Amino acid sequence: MNETAFLAPVPYVPLPARLAVLLSGRGSNFEALAEACASQRLPAEIVLVLSDRADAPGLERARVRGLCAEALSAKDLGGKAALEARMAERIGECRADVICLAGFMRLLSSDFVSRFPHRIVNIHPALLPSFPGLHAQEQAVRYGVRWSGATVHFVDSGTDTGPIIDQRAVPVHAGDDADTLAGRILPIEHELYVAALKKVLRGGWRVEGRVVIFP
Repeated sequence: MNETAFLAPVPYVPLPARLAVLLSGRGSNFEALAEACASQRLPAEIVLVLSDRADAPGLERARVRGLCAEALSAKDLGGKAALEARMAERIGECRADVICLAGFMRLLSSDFVSRFPHRIVNIHPALLPSFPGLHAQEQAVRYGVRWSGATVHFVDSGTDTGPIIDQRAVPVHAGDDADTLAGRILPIEHELYVAALKKVLRGGWRVEGRVVIFP
């Protein structure tokens, strides 16, 4: 694998950026990114879509768009370490600059994340650090918060613990359940992911501790 583009967290990417998208499900955030690339609202192109599930609807959505889309199985490859090694190999072969998680349901190991410092971006349907992990909307409703939302962050080896790039708040209404709240957050996710990634691709930012500082 050619890792030279990923050895240092240099906040500069040649434009148009080359994106690799990792997904496990329907891929609605992937489609938001793909639409933004196609319309040139985002100065990037998607060069690879990977999924850990062969039946993920997002793979077919990517293939319909004519994108390179592949399923990789931890079981077939011999475990998580082998899966991540193959993922990293494919990302390197496609010369991706930034990796975008779009509903990728596996926790990435510290070894994988360390290959791509500040080059892996994720979106989470809550205002982190509140309600990390699975079922964030259900957590928010059960906790009784008045506001939830979405967060785009760099990925580290924890669960939704990386430095925050951007956030947007969404009100929690009386009578909401996890599904209605998720339905209100999802379109905000699509807008926020594109806007936050655009900020990252402009460059000039730095990370101090846990804080991402933009010019």
